[in-house]
Amino acid sequence: MKRTLCPFLTFFLALTIACNNNTDTTDGTPDPDNPPPATINYTVLNVFPHDTASFTQGLEFYDSILYESTGSPEDYGYPSWLGKINPKTGKMDNKVTLDSQYFGEGLTVLNNKLYLLTWTTKTGFVYDAKTLKKLGQFAYNTEGWGLTHDSTSLIMSDGSSNLYYLDTATFRNTRILGVVDHNGPVSNLNELEYFDGYIYANQWQTNYVLKIDPSSGRVVGRLDLSTLVSEVANKFPGYNYLNGIAYNPASKTVFVTGKRWPNIYEIRF
Repeated sequence: MKRTLCPFLTFFLALTIACNNNTDTTDGTPDPDNPPPATINYTVLNVFPHDTASFTQGLEFYDSILYESTGSPEDYGYPSWLGKINPKTGKMDNKVTLDSQYFGEGLTVLNNKLYLLTWTTKTGFVYDAKTLKKLGQFAYNTEGWGLTHDSTSLIMSDGSSNLYYLDTATFRNTRILGVVDHNGPVSNLNELEYFDGYIYANQWQTNYVLKIDPSSGRVVGRLDLSTLVSEVANKFPGYNYLNGIAYNPASKTVFVTGKRWPNIYEIRF
């Protein structure tokens, strides 16, 4: 089951990706027309607590409040929920629990409406962002993984190499963006965030956050958070994969975390 794979696979997947990063032409020289993604460097500014019961699926700032959505793996014993994170405790002050049939996925907030995906049930929910009162629901044709917006459309991932643009009124698919790098299509796109004109995506089962140009679908940058993953692994052996990106426009910093992580990290690129 996709949500419960062991984190030790990260090493082997990262090794495989590294071995496949062939940017040479047939004569062995680099291809200037098809370069690999640029390396994004970062600095850790702050570390905040995070509830290790949260199997993080979505993370987002809105009106200076950090929202989180979670999933519910079979071996976990918890339902899915979403709510507002208390930065002092890492726990949710105001929490909504989903019915057991739904596996919570990515979320985003636009115009005071919180949009939440579910994994395989092809059902999304709409809530009032301030009260978390349910306002409605919508349907889509793929699995639901990550969710963000560009102030006009919702942008959804389904674990493939495609991103789907949805109309916020009808929820119809208006565009499919194929994501590629120097090696071809890039799959396992998961949690999403949009800021400064680019889409950022956690690549599930890796320690990477990818920077995607929405005009072309090309991966133009890659953030390697292996150091943070190692730190978390040493603190909390029950941790799971990196997942969760939230841009804070007030501080122009990025908050990252993972499934069952004890920490949320504030970083600056």
